[in-house]
Formats: sequence, C-alpha cells, structure tokens
Amino acid sequence: MIVAEGGELSYVTTLTAVIHPTAIISPKAEIGADVTIGPFCVIGDHVVLGASCVLHSHVVIEGPCRIGPNNEFFPFAAIGGKTQDLKYVGEPTHLVIGSGNVFRENTTIHRGTHEEIPTRIGSHNLFLCYSHVAHDCQVGDHVILSNNGTLAGHVEVEDHVIVSGFGGVHQFCRLGQHSIVGGCTKIIQDVPPFMIVDGNPAATRGLNQVGLQRRGFDEEAIKALKSGYKKLFLKKELNLAAGLSSLKASSAANHPQCKALIEFIEQSKRGVTR
Repeated sequence: MIVAEGGELSYVTTLTAVIHPTAIISPKAEIGADVTIGPFCVIGDHVVLGASCVLHSHVVIEGPCRIGPNNEFFPFAAIGGKTQDLKYVGEPTHLVIGSGNVFRENTTIHRGTHEEIPTRIGSHNLFLCYSHVAHDCQVGDHVILSNNGTLAGHVEVEDHVIVSGFGGVHQFCRLGQHSIVGGCTKIIQDVPPFMIVDGNPAATRGLNQVGLQRRGFDEEAIKALKSGYKKLFLKKELNLAAGLSSLKASSAANHPQCKALIEFIEQSKRGVTR
C-alpha cells in the first residue's frame, strides 16, 4: 500500500498494472499487463484477467473465469458468479470472455452449470446497465444488450444481435445473427436471423433492413432476405413448413443469407417466432 501526503490512499503503480490499494485481489488470480483496477474491486480465485483491462470501481469478478484483453468493467458489475441453476452441485464451472467488451453498471454474468460447458462471451460486445447473462449462455461478437436486457440459461446469441431495453429471453432460445429484439419483448421461441422481433406476444415484424445496410449488406442480399421474409412470415395462409418449402424452391434460396435463414429455421428446437 502507498499512502500519499495528507494520509490519503493512492494507486499502487507497478511496471505492469495500476491497482488501487483498497482493491482485494486473490493470490490465485492472474493479472495481465497494463491492467487498471479501481477502488474496492474484488478479484477472486482462479480469475485470469487479460492485458489492458480496466475495472473502474466496486467490480467483483469471481472464478474460475478467463477474461481476454481490453475489456472495460464499470461500477458494481458482478462477473463470474455462481450459476443460479438449482441443478448445480458445486463442481468447478467456468466463464470465458473474449476481448474488447464493455460491461456497464450492475451487469451480471454467471458461470456455467457443468464443468464441460462454460458460459461464453465473445468479443466487442456492449452490455448496458443491469443487463444479465445467465448460466451456460453462448454469446457471439458485436452483440448489444440494452438496459435490463436479460438472457435466461442456455440461450445462444449469434453475432450482431441487439436486445433492446427490458427484453427478456426464455431459456434455450436462440437469437439469429443480425436480428433485433424490441423493447419490453418477451422471447419464448427462436428469433430468426436478419429480422425484427417485437411485441407481447412477440412477432416477427419485418426485415432488419436499416441494421443490414449499416453493416454493409448489398441490395442483392437485402432483396433476397425480403423475399424470404414475405414467404415465411407474411403469407398467413401458409404454415411455417409450407413457407419454408416455398422459399427453398425460389431463386432467393441460393443467396448465402437466405441459406443461413433456412438452416437456422430447420435447426430450431423451440420453434421460430412468427
């Protein structure tokens, strides 16, 4: 501990990290180079914290947990806590986090329930205030969970998904790539990729065209996906199986994004939000 003039505590600066003296760090934790750890943070056993991570203050990280470089944690984020799954019997379970993520105030991320399957967070994601990722979730890259966005256990979230404020996702659901979930929406079935899902009960409202354009999808891709949307979700006289057959028989089915949409629906176990 270093005490500055006037008796006030100051940061401890080493060659590889800047650590506030009120922080509590387990001797069993591994701290990477150029890490900044603010006041009253707690880092538990078996936490591996990658280079250049920033913990602002009052952050709690429990292990076993492996965190990549350049992640930023805001006050009262609780990362790597024990699963809330009642099937958990105390075995060592894990959380794995990639790089470049931002965890805003009061975010909670839990470890997996079983040793073989960690909760996994990809890279370059943004978790806003009070967002929650439960046990065994698998989250891709460039995902945004807005304030109070909540993922129940075993949820799979593909790349470039947005869950708007107070959106809640039921356990074992999948959220397809480049989809967006509207505010206060209750998700109990899979969210098809490239689509907007909104309302209670949730329904697929349209193609996420603005999001796709912002991410550089060309007009050909958007046109093919519009055709897919119409066949699958607009023709009320067709059930999903009939709509899927109609799409697969069309020229749009040859487009890579439509192929991904078809494959997602065919692999769905909970059914797809229509």
